[in-house]
Parts: sequence; structure tokens; C-alpha cells
Amino acid sequence: MNWTLKIRQLHRWLSILFTLAVLVNIAAMTEGQPPVWVGLLALFPLILLLASGLYLFALPYAARLRHG
Repeated sequence: MNWTLKIRQLHRWLSILFTLAVLVNIAAMTEGQPPVWVGLLALFPLILLLASGLYLFALPYAARLRHG
């Protein structure tokens, strides 16, 4: 298994975590003023999603440059 497949799988799992964190955030907001950490809960998977998504986005361009 190569790195690209592992990063794709990680990206999929991070999207699930991000979705759950957003749902927890929405549920906490309906209860009133949520603690600050609930609002920041979705940021960690979002930052990792950004990094893995940018990597996956750049793969075809890097391959095209590499093979000329």
C-alpha cells in the first residue's frame, strides 16, 4: 500500500470526524451558550482535511511535472 492510498483513507476518516464535530457543535448551540472548546472541536480535523486535501489536489500536477 503506498502513501497516496493511506492519505486518501485518512482524508475520508477525517471528513467523518469533521462532520461529527460539526453536528456536536450544532447540538451544543441549541442548548444555549456552548463552551469555547466545543466551537474549536471541528478545527482540528478541518486543518488536517485541508492539508490532506491540498496534497491530493496537487498529486496530478506533480505527476505531470515529474513525467514532463
